[in-house]
Amino acid sequence: MTDAAGTNARRLPAGACDCHFHVFDAARYAYGAGRHYTPPDATLADYLALCDRFGIDRSVLVHPTVFGADHASFEDILRLQVGRMRGVAVVSPDTPDADIARWHAIGARGTRITTIFGGGSDIDTITKIVCKVRPFGWHVQVLVDLFENPDFIAQVHAVGVEVVADHLGHHAPAELLPSAGFANLLSLLKDGVAWVKLSAPYRLAAQGHVDTGVQAVVEALVKANPAQLVWGTDWPHPNSPHPVPTDAQLVAQVFDWLPDEVLRRAVLVDNPGRLYWNDAAQA
Repeated sequence: MTDAAGTNARRLPAGACDCHFHVFDAARYAYGAGRHYTPPDATLADYLALCDRFGIDRSVLVHPTVFGADHASFEDILRLQVGRMRGVAVVSPDTPDADIARWHAIGARGTRITTIFGGGSDIDTITKIVCKVRPFGWHVQVLVDLFENPDFIAQVHAVGVEVVADHLGHHAPAELLPSAGFANLLSLLKDGVAWVKLSAPYRLAAQGHVDTGVQAVVEALVKANPAQLVWGTDWPHPNSPHPVPTDAQLVAQVFDWLPDEVLRRAVLVDNPGRLYWNDAAQA
């Protein structure tokens, strides 16, 4: 977890949404025995302090792999933050429909599939998951290395669901930019059937917040379709392969990635509203 205090912080526009954060509170919520990492504590109070500092008005809680199928923390946080937060759960083919309905009622609007951190799902499994969440209008969020799995996002979309790609494609820019997987993603973006989270640049490069390759990835995504982009902090940046910049540096990077005020408002405010708050639910 990087710094959450300090002065001279850049302020995000009113209504800004952090579309990717986690909470880890081991004293209250036990981690799964089969987890692939153990994060340090990063509580809801810590996160809300960060929001106050940078002007983050809305947020999307993403259920992390360390909890396995146990959504107790997820449910408690969404109930505490009605209206301010949405959520992305983790649904499996055997998740009870009653659980999905309950999560939807408190603000869940998507399910996450990861092919990293020991995850992975074949297309038959994904189809079963999509069939469970489609009645609620949910999307499928995927954490995938697009260089290693170039067709994955297209395959998920072909099942009949909107797809949100985590963390800029999750591969080093020098190989990602000319790859078939990135070209496929750009095509889906242009068609308006996939979304990308501008998040976690430190997962692509050791100095991701100032890396020119990461900047080139973002510029290509913006050129393809800025209406299909959202932004996230990935706070508290768990299990990063590289050193994590400070929170202030990550927020300042938004202004480098999105130098135009109208573009910033689209990605930070308007697009999240379409993706996560596009219904009349009060949750």
